Amino acid sequence: MPKMRNTPQTWGTIAIALHWLMALVILGLFGLGFYMVDLTYYDPLYKTLPEIHKGIGILLALVLVLRIAWRLTNPRPAPIAGTTPLEERAASLVHHLFYLLIVVVMFTGYLISTADGKPIDVFGLFSVSATLTSIPEQEDRAGLVHEYLAYGLIALVVLHAAAALKHHFVDRDDTLRRMLGMRASDRYGSDQ
Repeated sequence: MPKMRNTPQTWGTIAIALHWLMALVILGLFGLGFYMVDLTYYDPLYKTLPEIHKGIGILLALVLVLRIAWRLTNPRPAPIAGTTPLEERAASLVHHLFYLLIVVVMFTGYLISTADGKPIDVFGLFSVSATLTSIPEQEDRAGLVHEYLAYGLIALVVLHAAAALKHHFVDRDDTLRRMLGMRASDRYGSDQ
């Protein structure tokens, strides 16, 4: 039976679910944002898609808070046998960079969305007030940072995915399998 909490050997189902939920939503928001920037004023989706993008972004911010809280209250599984200290440091750096980029991309999205002083409506469920509106050229400056860091975040996702695939196909370890919620395998002679 799957464990909800992390163990010394595996990620728990909640950590795995939060990881994949955030990954899918971030990729979806990036795709949506990429598509939205070319919409013209007369396009029927010109107003709808940005509202969807903002609402999902706010909900993702709430999931991020939950994920960080879960991460702080759940010990990480031990590194897989054979992982070098350099790989451990690189993985730690990449994960911290993920959190930093996600937070800054979300914050700049907030600055873009509230530059006019209007709150962000989240699908009619609640709204997020505009509290910072006095930064000169706020929408344009935050927009540039938001765009470039979103591309940086996606580049980091690609690097992260490549590392997971390298662990799976080259190192032939269980790094990817345990983030997929699968049991350790001895198909490669592993005894983990």
